[in-house]
Amino acid sequence: MKNHNVIVYPFTAIVGQEKMKKALILNAINPKVGGVLIRGEKGTAKSTAVRALANLLPEIQVVEGCKYRCDPNDVNAMCEECLEKVKAGTLKSSSIKMKVVDLPVSATEDRVVGTLDIEHAIKKGEKRFEPGVLAYAHRGILYVDEINLLDDHLVDVLLDSAAMGVNTVEREGISFSHPANFVLVGTMNPEEGELRPQLLDRFGLCVDIKGIMDVARRVELIKYRLSYETDPKAFAAGWQAAESELCEQIILAQKLLPEVKISDSMLELISQICVDMGVDGHRADITMMKTSITLAAFYGRTEVLEEDVKEAAELVLPHRMRRKPFDNYSDKQDKLDESIEKQREKKKEKEKEKEKNKNEQQKKEHNEQSGKEQALSEEQKSDNPEDSTGEQPDASSETIFATGESYQIKQFSPDFRRENRNGSGRRSKTLTKSTQQVY
Repeated sequence: MKNHNVIVYPFTAIVGQEKMKKALILNAINPKVGGVLIRGEKGTAKSTAVRALANLLPEIQVVEGCKYRCDPNDVNAMCEECLEKVKAGTLKSSSIKMKVVDLPVSATEDRVVGTLDIEHAIKKGEKRFEPGVLAYAHRGILYVDEINLLDDHLVDVLLDSAAMGVNTVEREGISFSHPANFVLVGTMNPEEGELRPQLLDRFGLCVDIKGIMDVARRVELIKYRLSYETDPKAFAAGWQAAESELCEQIILAQKLLPEVKISDSMLELISQICVDMGVDGHRADITMMKTSITLAAFYGRTEVLEEDVKEAAELVLPHRMRRKPFDNYSDKQDKLDESIEKQREKKKEKEKEKEKNKNEQQKKEHNEQSGKEQALSEEQKSDNPEDSTGEQPDASSETIFATGESYQIKQFSPDFRRENRNGSGRRSKTLTKSTQQVY
């Protein structure tokens, strides 16, 4: 558990703050969730959790010597230099730990997105791009402490790059693009000011944390910290088994993620929750869907369940709902439960209607089949008018049928017709061509 010869506090040793840890893990499994904003009091392990997560995750394969740490197995996401190495057949790979790149509040736009390499321009007279913080954060974690104090346009740049996975620079005659796929983690103290709603909405998840109020848990936290500061190496070794177990669970979830399916009923539940909660736009629906799928993968399932959607809603919606005076968490939780219950009732009604239609269809098919069988039976009787003994019944004999038994009426007709005679008078005793249907 070493990182630049510094023993990092174990992620699993953090006491409490389960929602914050879950949000960070979900972003590690699926960076497309869109990052996480952690709002809370000072001294609640926000920075500790971020750095511990990076140390927990497995090493990543990178192209040796690439300043953007491109993935050697993903040609589509490589920079220009790595693509040239692929063509030349000189590409080599190595393993490194995932990095946590800190972005200070005083950072300028040039330092964030990159700029012209002035030294190279003066010495060689050539234009060359100097990478910024976004380049160094590729395939890592970009941590912004006190993000609410950062300039709004810089926050917008960070969120755009995190969503697109690419940083494009157009300045001083330079047109350059490079991969910038990272997990964005922002922390803030609401007492120092809020982010604009447009920027809040760009964060995938949001967690509000507070200090632990249980005395026993606080004492446990103090003891852990004291043990860590006394002997960091021994303390980290004591948590190695828990760290390895969580790391293995994250790796398995990453592999399982493409196989997770979400049903139409769960998508309807997601949309129903967003409508009832009064969120603007459709980003909440999409983010909740991604988060639900990631949660199912984290729990080792290939199908999203209702509890996954509910847990995702608690992470996706807090910073997107319209705030009213005297709002509290319990009211929002009750509203979420009502929305889920409403969708359950709709689902039950649909199942009842489906069952009713199914029964009606089966009844209709049964009646049609009975009609066909009856028609076939009558047709067979008409084709075989002889009785069971094979003898033709006498015309003068009387046949008695059982009650409810079907029988066929035989039409009577004369043995012959004479049409060569024209009778006189009003009626004719025989059938002729000139007096058809007159007798």
